Amino acid sequence: MQQIKKVFVVGSGLMGGGIAQVSAVAGYEVVMHDISDERTDLGMAAIKKSLERFLSKEKITQEQFDGALARLKTTTKLEDAADADLCVEAVFENIDVKREAFGTLDKLCPAHTILASNTSAIPISSIAAATQRPENVVGTHFFSPVPMMRLCEIITGVQTSEETLGAAEAWAKSVGKTTVRVLKDHAGFIANRIFLPMIMEAISLLEVGVASPDDIDTTMKLGFNHPMGPLELADMIGIDVLRNAVTAVYNDTQDHKFSPPPLMKRMVAAGLFGQKSKKGFYDYTTGEKVSYWKL
Repeated sequence: MQQIKKVFVVGSGLMGGGIAQVSAVAGYEVVMHDISDERTDLGMAAIKKSLERFLSKEKITQEQFDGALARLKTTTKLEDAADADLCVEAVFENIDVKREAFGTLDKLCPAHTILASNTSAIPISSIAAATQRPENVVGTHFFSPVPMMRLCEIITGVQTSEETLGAAEAWAKSVGKTTVRVLKDHAGFIANRIFLPMIMEAISLLEVGVASPDDIDTTMKLGFNHPMGPLELADMIGIDVLRNAVTAVYNDTQDHKFSPPPLMKRMVAAGLFGQKSKKGFYDYTTGEKVSYWKL
């Protein structure tokens, strides 16, 4: 099986930073990439803050804290992926952006390098088609926030080799995740094929005035023992991110339960993305979640 020692992460945002963090804590040499020093600096600051929280709660030792930061480097040059054993892409959920990244990495990386995508919904085979090594392309879908969430979906493309699947799965387990294998390359995989219709229905109920965001979320939390309601979870993930994910599934399946509701489209157009824009289904401008929706 392919031995992974050096991990190159493309993207220093919430997902990329989280993947870089858990990989560094697990003992891998990690290089985290983004398009500017400003972005990588923000990513590193977020990782350090997260590690400090883990240290203060005694979830990691001082040795693990120091070691993780020592093993983690940043770069703005994709060329620094040239000696990576595994490249993990965690960029914007757009197939053209992802295919461009994979096409470039395919040219830069040695033949043994595994190219993995953290896409939440886009078929792996569509991304792999941008490379000359589709057998080395795999989906590794982590969940947010990566250091806390235990699941990782391992997704096969139509040409992904068993060796690549095994190596990606072993790596995901080594960074502390429980893995599930997605055996057919369906858009949305397992989690989002189940989860996204629930979010779309919650937004539709709000749109037609059936209930407030608070009451929709309370229903799912108390009625089904969900830790978060669908609308507050949408705010945490990013309404724009979810719109892109559900659109990818709809484009692949033409199944109308994956069609983004008009309200979702309007919110994205208005810049109401959720927590990261300080307003979505709730208002976060005070630092707390505040209800504001008027039916």
